[in-house]
Amino acid sequence: MRRWGDEPLSDSRELMRLHVEALFTHDPQGCLIGVNVPNGAPAPRFFIGSTDNGSVVRWRSDVDGDTQRDLEAAAANDQRPLDVAAAPADISVYAEILGRSAPVERTWSGPAFCFPKRLPATIGAVAITSENASVLQPLLPAWIPDVDLNPPVFAVIVDGQAVAVCCSVRRTGAAHEAGVETVPAFRGQGHAGRAVVAWARAVRDMGCVPLYSTLWQNEASRAVARTLGLIHFGSDLHLM
Repeated sequence: MRRWGDEPLSDSRELMRLHVEALFTHDPQGCLIGVNVPNGAPAPRFFIGSTDNGSVVRWRSDVDGDTQRDLEAAAANDQRPLDVAAAPADISVYAEILGRSAPVERTWSGPAFCFPKRLPATIGAVAITSENASVLQPLLPAWIPDVDLNPPVFAVIVDGQAVAVCCSVRRTGAAHEAGVETVPAFRGQGHAGRAVVAWARAVRDMGCVPLYSTLWQNEASRAVARTLGLIHFGSDLHLM
């Protein structure tokens, strides 16, 4: 497992399983159904989460048996390195298999991180509840519904207004996925990192595993992970 900070918390493949189960709802057979939010959009037709301890592979419930077997065989031969500097290399084999039934419309790929056992020391983030949710106005109003839907929620406040926020955008009873936003004028000042660390502490206090993932192209989000010393335990690929 690649370390950007302290020792890993758990086996990387187990962390990937927690990650995919937080991202998507599943049927009793373990197939993907939808995005793990209320009234979530359909899940990708195929997901592969690569780690240094093997891959976690899932397909959507409407993928036929022959396609499932071909995807599983292709994944068994996929030995992509966990390179935090570049996106996973070649997805054409999966696109070709899925394309036999319908063209691949979209792809998504990015690194997934867990938190070091000893979280960085940080101050300045405030827990947001219904009593103080007004601080999300006027700069981050879209996050107000998350105060009740996706706790814990933490924000960094400047001059009485929240300028960065982090909450549990997807969750199971075992793991929470971070959702983060910083107001553009306040980026690059460490505010996102303070909100994320406070959120991660609260998630651990609930007995759950905090997880953080992003797109390869999202340089700002990856910079937050790097600054906090998060541990890159795997890389996911989604094909719709």
